[in-house]
Amino acid sequence: MGDQRATSEPDARNDHGFFGQPRALANVFGVEMWERFSFYGMQGILLIYLYYSVADGGLGMPEAAAAGIVGAYGGGVYLSTILGAWIADRLLGSERVLFFSAIVIMAGHLALALLPGFLGVGVGLVLVAFGSGGLKANATSVVGTLYAPDDVRRDAGFSLFYLGINLGGFLGPILTGLLQSTLGFHWGFGLAALGMAIGLVQYSFGRKRLPAEASVVPNPLPRGRIGLAIGVGVAGVVVIAVLVATGLITAENLVVWVIGATIVAAIAYFAVILSSRRITAVERSRVVGFIPLFVASVAFWSLYQQQFTVLTIYSDKQLDRDVFGWEMPVSWVQSINPIFIIILSGVFAAIWTKLGARQPSTPVKFALGTAIMGVAFLLFIPFAGGGPNSTPLLAIVGILFVFTVAELLLSPVGLSVTTKLAPEVFHTQMVALFFLSVALGTAISGRLAEFYSAATEVAYFGVLGGIAIVLGLALALGSRGVLRLMRGVR
Repeated sequence: MGDQRATSEPDARNDHGFFGQPRALANVFGVEMWERFSFYGMQGILLIYLYYSVADGGLGMPEAAAAGIVGAYGGGVYLSTILGAWIADRLLGSERVLFFSAIVIMAGHLALALLPGFLGVGVGLVLVAFGSGGLKANATSVVGTLYAPDDVRRDAGFSLFYLGINLGGFLGPILTGLLQSTLGFHWGFGLAALGMAIGLVQYSFGRKRLPAEASVVPNPLPRGRIGLAIGVGVAGVVVIAVLVATGLITAENLVVWVIGATIVAAIAYFAVILSSRRITAVERSRVVGFIPLFVASVAFWSLYQQQFTVLTIYSDKQLDRDVFGWEMPVSWVQSINPIFIIILSGVFAAIWTKLGARQPSTPVKFALGTAIMGVAFLLFIPFAGGGPNSTPLLAIVGILFVFTVAELLLSPVGLSVTTKLAPEVFHTQMVALFFLSVALGTAISGRLAEFYSAATEVAYFGVLGGIAIVLGLALALGSRGVLRLMRGVR
């Protein structure tokens, strides 16, 4: 297999067979699309499964605690990118970790579908979190290997990759929501498992098309330290089990633990990379330049990811979901954003390609994305405090359009710039750092949702939106300094 990939590497990078991009992009596009189908399909019904009454097929949890669990789970997904990236960089390479992670994800969805009550939630969410973390960091890294460093198609390629993510994100909540509302929650979870199975089979047939670099282990762990690494992993599992058994970690405070762990992990990662003797002065400066982008990303995701917490509750309680006499499932609201992504991702890719070197720099794109996300939150204020069915569906569609514009300015651009700023020996782990910003923002979104209520909506949306706008303006003002630190990367 190694020889096959080595001989195919020039073709993998130089062909234009997939909408002008390398044909190998289609295989990674496919597995990521089906993974997102299963991920967002499950997440579309997860919160209401936790807080709906037992009579309605749910588990009957308080809404605030359920929102905290969803935020903690979402943060755990992106936090586990550390483990997936470390295994890729030190043991197996990105391509193999991607493949095995897809298997773990499928097992997690099966657990949610087949195991009853909180047992299924616990086992299923842990497996999906670890599997998705491994797949996400490494899928992004594999996409990066398809392009030479100076290939002008890179940003457009990542935008197409992002289109695959959102095709899955659109179809998942639509279909799982239909099954949940007609047959029950476990049928919806089962469909998520089936989607991941399809993605895994599709990817298996296309693995040989990937360039040799996708399977390289850039910083191999010495054989003598493998046993120590396994021991540390086992010890970590034991510590978590003890914390849960003694009641120090509970469903109510889980999100706080995830926030704390993510902050510690991010600080440690930056310290390890910046203090490494294996990176050059230019690489070190670029990592420092990534720090303001990291902070802006955290702010963005702490608002954006409330689609799965606050917006779900808002849609269940206050949104008029009546469509010509038929009540639309709650989960369908989460398919609105992917529709706009599908429509606009090609537009943004074309804009960046057309502008070429004249396009806004990455710090300016991040600043705009963060500030526009703040504006989206302010748009909730005219509808705040309303009763049942008081918010028109068209209003939420408009607000989610603004969400989408903000997302396209930051998320695919963040994936792309991270691969360009990454030091050679920390390539996948630098991608994991970007996902750590998503982890921290997602976990914070769950924590913030615990303070949300219909009575405090004006203050809630106003304060959070205002903070994001201020942070965006600050990054815009400091963008030239950040660019200097990025040393030639725009």
